[in-house]
Amino acid sequence: MTPAIKCIITDDEPMARKGLQGYIEKIDFLELAGVCEDAIQLNSLLKQQPADLLFLDIEMPYVTGIDFLKNTPNSPKVIFTTAYEQYAIKGYELDVLDYLLKPISFERFLKAANKAYDYFSSAVSNSGNYLFIKTDNKLEKVNLQELLFVEAMENYVALYTADKKLITHSTLKALQEKLPAGQFIQPHKSYVVNIQCIQSIEGNILHVGGKYQIPISKYQKEEIMERIVNDKLLKK
Repeated sequence: MTPAIKCIITDDEPMARKGLQGYIEKIDFLELAGVCEDAIQLNSLLKQQPADLLFLDIEMPYVTGIDFLKNTPNSPKVIFTTAYEQYAIKGYELDVLDYLLKPISFERFLKAANKAYDYFSSAVSNSGNYLFIKTDNKLEKVNLQELLFVEAMENYVALYTADKKLITHSTLKALQEKLPAGQFIQPHKSYVVNIQCIQSIEGNILHVGGKYQIPISKYQKEEIMERIVNDKLLKK
């Protein structure tokens, strides 16, 4: 099951914010994570509160929604909400999920929400011993034997193999659920590691893939060591 999509509303019109809040409350797979009056508030909130999806107005004081999106690397996915139809083309150039023209009916909002649900539920798909990862507007195959580790990056995860790094919009928890538990461990809240790719253990560090160092949380070290070493430790 896809986790609830965490949403932030950003609009300088109080009635528009209230209307979107009411719509989000009606849809069980959407979760309201915050409400902002402008892009400046949004910028501050995102440093404290991770989100998956922004309902973002375009015409706002100080910073427009378009300028915010252009200047925010690794932004959450966006659904534009605006009274101005002329911005539609610009929205699609910025790879937004949808473009809602005010006044927004619930029927049209629901269509956009379902589009977001389809996007997040298909960001990572499992097919036996490999994954398909949605990245750069394409699906890329990753063999699990070649997957060194996965790193959490706020609203995204990065998957590392020996020769590439792929970034997709997902939570670490959602991706971990698609990995075989016997092959992958989570030594730290920000990492999931392929046990077969661990080359050495030094203190609280796992050496992985010849060039990566993954921390082990002190609260999980005993369990992690047992999972990795088990009965394979050669004793004197």
